Amino acid sequence: MIEEIEYKKRRETLVKKLKNNSLSVLFSAVQQIRSNDTEFVFRQNSNFYYMTGFREDNCTLVFLKKKGKTKTILFVQKKDKLKELWTGKRLGVKESKKRFLVDKVYAQEDFETMLKQYMQGITSINYDFNSYTDKAKVLHAYAKDMLSYSNLAKPIEQMRLLKSPAEIALIRKAIAITKEAHHKAMQVSKECRYEYELQAEIEYVFKKNAAFSDAYTSIVASGNNANTLHYIENDKPLHHGDLILIDAGCEYNYYASDITRTIPVSGKFTQAQKELYTMVLEVELTIIKMIKPNIKRTQLQKKSEELLCAGMVKLGILKGDVQKLLKKQKHKKYYPHGIGHWMGIDVHDQAPYKDENGKELLLQSGMVMTIEPGIYIDKDDRSVPKKYRGIGIRIEDDILVTDKSYENLSQGIVKTIKELEKHE
Repeated sequence: MIEEIEYKKRRETLVKKLKNNSLSVLFSAVQQIRSNDTEFVFRQNSNFYYMTGFREDNCTLVFLKKKGKTKTILFVQKKDKLKELWTGKRLGVKESKKRFLVDKVYAQEDFETMLKQYMQGITSINYDFNSYTDKAKVLHAYAKDMLSYSNLAKPIEQMRLLKSPAEIALIRKAIAITKEAHHKAMQVSKECRYEYELQAEIEYVFKKNAAFSDAYTSIVASGNNANTLHYIENDKPLHHGDLILIDAGCEYNYYASDITRTIPVSGKFTQAQKELYTMVLEVELTIIKMIKPNIKRTQLQKKSEELLCAGMVKLGILKGDVQKLLKKQKHKKYYPHGIGHWMGIDVHDQAPYKDENGKELLLQSGMVMTIEPGIYIDKDDRSVPKKYRGIGIRIEDDILVTDKSYENLSQGIVKTIKELEKHE
């Protein structure tokens, strides 16, 4: 768990970035209707959670910076016995004052009244432009009259790039649970008849280990389904001789894992599958070894494309000179996505890849990113040797940038052909 003092230090860091005579506001998420009178499972706004650790809906965090002095104010839902009977206990104003290291705590109902007071002497407003609550609309009305207003999400997302030891520990835990889930899927794949059965096995492991949320909708794509990158139907039968691309990760205490493994239904790879799988794995291992501080993500992308393109030429999937094929982006037909992305509170962590001047950020110690090369060959692609058609392969690990190099946080999840055939 992350201690309250860490959230307080984050708020103090953010405040230093804010202008004098400014009002800055973060809104929590609100409950969302699924259908009629049923709601989606609540999930806190990531930036609000990063700054508070508070998991209740309908709350507001305010930073008031005047004459060089700052006050941090939290607005929370007040206690309500009737509502709590239906939806569970709330912390309330009194208990929130004890728990959170802020200057003041008020009931959320007081926000608009207090806002009028806070606005006196204010020359700039900052808030998350992606907030769509009724309270955000009120604030936006004020902001339109201001000469200066900005997106508060930007400096917070910049801070989220570098993970603290406590954050890394939560990511490790999420990955440890995901490791168990993927290994379980490998063990039972031959016994399952449908993709959704494997999905159930994976998500059972998540929940029994207190990872109550998936980091994203699990992808369990067998055969040609793997060539749909975000395939989530997971309702097709499993056939011996096919591969299954499993992209599944859990969220543990709001921190994500994101792992992809591609395994054979029968427990054994065919020769054609081995050839493609070996190519993708070698690319993944090479790219991971490149990771260290001061490397650009685009360098990793460029190298992965060069290696995969050369591999496809060697296997006869593409024909011609590698450099000419790269220039014409012919390889993109079979490798259309990026080499990886930031990961943290969000599986695709809401953090920048470029600075405010548009210059690409260099990798730094404390960043966590995925590395996930792949190849996707549709069953109807007659330009490719028949033995490779209908095969989709992706291999993905979660990598921590360290002071001098990297650590593969998901190293323990088996992925060599030998390990996978043995593990099954």
